Amino acid sequence: MSGGDAPGQGVEDLEALAVEVEEFVRGPGEAYAAEIERENKVPPRLWDELRERGYLRLAAPRAYGGRGLAFPAYLRLLELFSMSHASLRMIVHVTNGIWRSIDRLATPAQREAFVLPQVSGAIRVAFTLTEPGAGSGADLRCEVERSGDVYLLSGEKHLITFGVSCDFWLLFARLAGSRGREGTVALMVDRHVEGATVEAMAGSMGVRGTDHARLRFDRSPVPVANRLGGEGQGLEVAFDGFLAPSRIAVAMTCVGLARRAQELAIEHARARETFGKRLFERQAIAFALAENAAEIEASRQLALHAARCFEEGDERSGELSSMAKLHAVDMLARVTDKALQVHGGIGFFESSAIERVYRDARAQRFEEGTNEIQKALIARSLFRAAR
Repeated sequence: MSGGDAPGQGVEDLEALAVEVEEFVRGPGEAYAAEIERENKVPPRLWDELRERGYLRLAAPRAYGGRGLAFPAYLRLLELFSMSHASLRMIVHVTNGIWRSIDRLATPAQREAFVLPQVSGAIRVAFTLTEPGAGSGADLRCEVERSGDVYLLSGEKHLITFGVSCDFWLLFARLAGSRGREGTVALMVDRHVEGATVEAMAGSMGVRGTDHARLRFDRSPVPVANRLGGEGQGLEVAFDGFLAPSRIAVAMTCVGLARRAQELAIEHARARETFGKRLFERQAIAFALAENAAEIEASRQLALHAARCFEEGDERSGELSSMAKLHAVDMLARVTDKALQVHGGIGFFESSAIERVYRDARAQRFEEGTNEIQKALIARSLFRAAR
C-alpha cells in the first residue's frame, strides 16, 4: 500500500500542520537540540512527544493508523523537521519510512505483528544493512543457515541507526553458500535474540545522540516466519522498499538543513558590521547568499519531482532518487561552507548555531549511500537505457 492514500489532503490542513511543525521545531525542538548536544543522547521523552503529536506516522496510510500524507506533502514537513537537530529529524525520517519496507512483501500476519505496531509507535525497528567487511548490496557477508523452521544467523553489522535502542532489526543477510542478489533474505530479528552481541559505537562528529550500533551474531535463531518475501528477495525489500524513497527523503533533509544554515547566515550578515558596513551590504556576501538560495530551491524541486515520480510508480524513480540525493548533498556542502564563512571565525565556536549545522551536514554525504554509489547507480541506468 502506498503512503499517498490521501490525495485529497486539504491544502488548508497541510498548511496548518506545517505551521504546527515549524512552531515545534523553532520552540521545543531547539530546547531538545541543546539537551541532546549537552548529554550526547536523545531523551526518551522526545520519542514520546513526537509519537503523541503524530509526527512518527505522517506518511503511513490511514488504514494503518497513519496520517496518510502523500509523499511530496510529507517531504514538505520533513524539510521543516530537518531545520532542527539531526537526531530529531533522523527519528522522524526513519520511523516515517521503514514501515514501507516491511510492508512491501509482508503477509497479513506480518503486517499485524510488525507494520501496524511500528506505525503506532509500539515498537521501534532499525534498518540493518551495512557491514564492516562489505558494501551495502549484493556482497553481503552476514549469512543464515536454515534448520527446520528457523534460520541460524551469523555475521556482523555496523553503523546501524537506533540499533541499540530498537525492538527489532530489519536485517538483510544471505543464504550460506549463495552469491549475488539471489541468495539474499530480509528478516525481522528480535533485538534480544540469543547469540547477539550489541555494542554502542563511539561518539560521532555530528548527528550526536542518535545511537548507532555494532552487531555480532553467532548462530542466532530467527523464525523463518519472520522472513519478508521469499529467499532471494532481500535486496528488493532493502532497495525498492526503503532506500529509493529514503534517498529522496534524505535529499529533502539536506534542503531543510541548508535552509537553516542560510537563515543563520542572513541573520549574521544583517547584524554584523565591519568597517562601517553591514555584511549584507558587501557584494561578495550578498552574491554568496544569492547562490545559496538558488541551489537550495533547485534541490528542493528535484526532490519533489523524484517524490512525485516514486508516488506514480515511474520506472525512473530509482534513478531520480539517486540524482536528488547526489545533488542535494553536494548543495548542502557548498551552502553550509559559505554560511560558515559568512560568520567568520566566530562561526567555528560551539556558541554559534552554525557550528552544529556544519557538523551535522557532513553526515548526509554517506547516508543511504555515498555520492560514489549514487553516481554508479545513475550511470548504470544511463547505459541500460542507451542499450
